[in-house]
Amino acid sequence: MSSSSAALRELQRDLENKANDLSKLQKDIAKNHQVRKKYTIQLGENELVLKELDLLNEDANVYKLIGPVLVKQDLAEANANVRKRIEYISAELKRLDSSLQDLEEKQHSKREAILKVQQRIQSHQAGKAKA
Repeated sequence: MSSSSAALRELQRDLENKANDLSKLQKDIAKNHQVRKKYTIQLGENELVLKELDLLNEDANVYKLIGPVLVKQDLAEANANVRKRIEYISAELKRLDSSLQDLEEKQHSKREAILKVQQRIQSHQAGKAKA
């Protein structure tokens, strides 16, 4: 009798550990979504800046805000900087997407593992009730 209750306690501990792991994964997924949202907003802003820069004439004055000061910047340099920023943000978004996919796969497998442990606990308790 005591061996079956020890086995049940072990299953419940296993279930608790898996539930904690799932909770950590869900927090990581939420954090990923938050960071992704920030990058998506930055990408939109930078694309808008690039469109504005494309509308300017070659001899137009472009200024860059550095701290509290506006500093004159070459149009070609400003264009190149914005394009590099867009490239970087796009790469980060791709990295976050693959990371998110990986986290979601882990979450799915963790949920399946939790279900299996729950089923084992239920069948263990059903067997105990028959005895």
